[in-house]
Amino acid sequence: MHYEGDIIRPPSEADSILLQITVGCSHNKCTFCRANGRAPFKIKPDEIVMADIEFAAAYCKRQRRVFLCDRDALIVPRKRLLNILKEIKKQVPWVTRVGTYANTKALSMKSLDELKELKEYGLGIVYMGLESGDDVTLKAVRKGADSQRMIEMGKKAREAGFKLSLTVLLGIAGKERSEIHARETGRVISAIDPEFVGALSLMLIPGTPLFEDHEAGRFPLLNSLEMLSELRTMIAHTELSRGLFTANHASNYLPIKAKFPREKEETLRLIDLALEGRVRLRPEWMRAL
Repeated sequence: MHYEGDIIRPPSEADSILLQITVGCSHNKCTFCRANGRAPFKIKPDEIVMADIEFAAAYCKRQRRVFLCDRDALIVPRKRLLNILKEIKKQVPWVTRVGTYANTKALSMKSLDELKELKEYGLGIVYMGLESGDDVTLKAVRKGADSQRMIEMGKKAREAGFKLSLTVLLGIAGKERSEIHARETGRVISAIDPEFVGALSLMLIPGTPLFEDHEAGRFPLLNSLEMLSELRTMIAHTELSRGLFTANHASNYLPIKAKFPREKEETLRLIDLALEGRVRLRPEWMRAL
């Protein structure tokens, strides 16, 4: 397989065939992301992608899923993306689902019918980085979309038939807006009503603008109990008709995996016990990206 740069994929795609069709990020502005300021975004040549599909057909017979890397492969023009999906279906017919990251720009550039066509040819799940539902925070981290745009494009992805996984970031609003960030993020998640929500805890990466702000004293990090309190508020303000809310990433202090709505109250009680010191948190040295 041909790979360039850092390959980023969701934790749930760890066992998938990682097919890199783009390099870097088409947005490339988020203040917390290590992609910021790196090599320019590009779409890989079709001949390289098709050669990688041939490789997968020969050597990846045990894997049942494909993840299209890198950060927002849905931005690839419809015709090229459709050809890739058709080739996967032809050469790797045992694959049951294809997934990709998708930002609001990529979702807005394709019509609902075009998205449904991609779904028909195997694209089954999209992962969208919401990060926050607070417009002030979204603007501060240069996300490129406000909360209303997030809701619109999240609903569009769901209407197209995709399973939708939203990622949110604990601590991204800093101390001053922590409560607002948590409540507003719960509001936006509820409005979109995705199948999956994954909460990660902010870990600053050297070289990013947010890391520099922290070093200069402009952005204070939340401590473990403040992160946990923020998570509690977020979950309390989240309503899902039927979804899975997880905070079991290696960056989190308290692993959580809750089926909504049935396990919501039980999860809030667990967080309360942790805030009271009656449940042990993951030590700092065990946290990782």
